[in-house]
Amino acid sequence: MTENGTGTSEYDVIVLGGGPAGENAAAYAVAGSDRTAAIVERERVGGECSYWACIPSKALLRPGHVLGATRGLPGVEGRGPDVAAVLRRRDEFVHAHDGDHDDSSQVEWAAQQGIEVIRGAGRLAGERTIRIGDHELRARRAVVLATGSRAAVPDIPGLRDALPWTSRDVTNLHEIPKRVLVIGGGVVACEAATWLSTLGAEVTVLVRGDRLLAGVEAFAGEMVAAALAARGVTIRFGTSPRRVQRPAAADHGEGRIHGGPVTVHAAGPSGESTLLADEIVVAAGRTPNTDNLGLETVGLDAGYLEVDDQLTVTGVDGEWLYAVGDINHRAALTHMGKYQARVCGDVIAARAEGRSLTAPRHRAAADHYAVPQVVFTDPEVAAVGLTAEAARAAGHDIRTVGLDIEVAGSALTRDDFRGHAALVIDNSTDTVLGATFVGPDIGEQLHAATIAVAGRVPLDALWHAVPAFPAVSEFWLRLLETDRSSLPSTA
Repeated sequence: MTENGTGTSEYDVIVLGGGPAGENAAAYAVAGSDRTAAIVERERVGGECSYWACIPSKALLRPGHVLGATRGLPGVEGRGPDVAAVLRRRDEFVHAHDGDHDDSSQVEWAAQQGIEVIRGAGRLAGERTIRIGDHELRARRAVVLATGSRAAVPDIPGLRDALPWTSRDVTNLHEIPKRVLVIGGGVVACEAATWLSTLGAEVTVLVRGDRLLAGVEAFAGEMVAAALAARGVTIRFGTSPRRVQRPAAADHGEGRIHGGPVTVHAAGPSGESTLLADEIVVAAGRTPNTDNLGLETVGLDAGYLEVDDQLTVTGVDGEWLYAVGDINHRAALTHMGKYQARVCGDVIAARAEGRSLTAPRHRAAADHYAVPQVVFTDPEVAAVGLTAEAARAAGHDIRTVGLDIEVAGSALTRDDFRGHAALVIDNSTDTVLGATFVGPDIGEQLHAATIAVAGRVPLDALWHAVPAFPAVSEFWLRLLETDRSSLPSTA
């Protein structure tokens, strides 16, 4: 940092938002150089993922996965979860102390990278300028917006007054409600229903559409729905809340019971119904944290920001403003935000050093065709690339191949292993456009598919990627064999 004599602090790069995307953008932009960087963060360095999303949710989900595995093996005694121990372990991962989160280790990491952390709510105040209260920061080279997103609460009469839990509350819960009603059918809703039911709650899920996990292949949502139903979760498809009542609502803090029963009047295929719960969880999408960012000072409107493949915000001259992570709406996943941030940081560094931007690492190509995702339900869902529907819509001539995962490795893993795998294959190039796997701990199998999709590896080459025996990954060989048997002989 330098002072320019007017009370304005100057850095080469200023990042608004200290989540994983912001941290990576800053680190890559200054790595191996004497450039300076600052991260401006209004809450906790480490962001949503570290304290309120990915990390706590997976800490809550893992005990249920382990219990499921023990119940699928004879000779291994499984017992119910120790809820207090599960919550203590969650708190250790999110550094929770006395109702707050400690980000000192993240701040220390930033200092080791040569990045200064500035506390406060930063706003754009014109070109390359950030204002935090009365203090002004000036960026010599780049400003990166990495402010993420927040849970959206639908405008349903009485819902906001009922103080519903959002993803932040349910991942930081301090006690398990007896009855929980979840609104939504996406990833957050399915994962929350999984760990809440594992920890003893009676869960009802209201899904506006006719399936869970609408963004992946239909069979994946069907298998997750069946598994949730088997564990006692009630799923009401085609059902939406119309009105919510909670006379005794009182805000007792994040993750704590808000007080009094909730009455939800819902409409579904069978007409109107009234549901009672002790807590209501809203998992109905996200909205970008771009309001109150001062976007109007650079000619932009609030909302999702459009960027090019170098993460430069379009509509702003001078190649100085970038946006990474949820706020550009390209792929709202932590690992994709970090990927974008690495590209963004490399682009900033190259431009600062006068280097050309011709290297593959200078374009966020994977956003378009190779986005991986794991849904940590039980069974897990792992997917990368295009679904069959999306591939056809994009004009690809495709074929699909799918099969139940029934190999020696899956049988040895647990007696009740149930899984399915499917590939979307481009007929013109004979490469994998998409893959979807469902099964216990199947997320660990995804990276092989991600490499195949991102690398556009021909199926003829995949024949020589020999799966180890007896590993679950042998299903890859079965997929290739099934595909070969369906094709006309060329001998």
